Parts: sequence; structure tokens; C-alpha cells
Amino acid sequence: MKTAIISAIISCVVSFFVGGALTALFSKWKKVLKREKALEDGMKSLQRIQLIEYHDKYTERGYCPIYAKEAATRCYESYHELGGNGVITKLYNDLLALPETKDEKEKK
Repeated sequence: MKTAIISAIISCVVSFFVGGALTALFSKWKKVLKREKALEDGMKSLQRIQLIEYHDKYTERGYCPIYAKEAATRCYESYHELGGNGVITKLYNDLLALPETKDEKEKK
């Protein structure tokens, strides 16, 4: 009888601590996921801004140097991998379509 009572008490105590530990872990996991999502959204916003600035700057010039196209491509690929798309894809494609030098621009 005493063994059954002790066993039941131990079982309750272990269940209590395991449940508490799992609840704490789950809560921490949710916070980590929420923070990760916020960081991804922030990074995507910064990349979006950068791509818009590239587009505006080089469209106004009428040409886009190869190094700027490479930087824009790296930024766009990361932006796209994070789930960004839409208008930025059109702006990116417009940027890539620009001539790479001032001389090429004047020939067109």
C-alpha cells in the first residue's frame, strides 16, 4: 500500500516537472520562431528598399554597370528566397535590361 502511494506521488511529481519543462520549451520555441519571422521580414524590407533604390538610380542614368547588376542579383535572389516577389521582380528585370555602359546607352 505504501509503495503504491509513493509510486503515485513520484508519478505526479515527475509529470508536473516534465509538463512544466515542456511548457517552458514550447513557449521559448514560439518566441524564437516569432523573432526569426520578424528578422526575415526586416531583412526582406531592407532588400526591397535597396532594390528600389538600384532601380531608380540606374533607370534615371539610363544604364547599369555590371557590378551593380551583380549586386542587385545577389540582393534579389536573397529577397526572393525569403518569399519576396511581386513588383520587385518587374523592377529587377527592368534593371537587368538596361545597357551596362554609357556608350551602349547612346548607341540605342
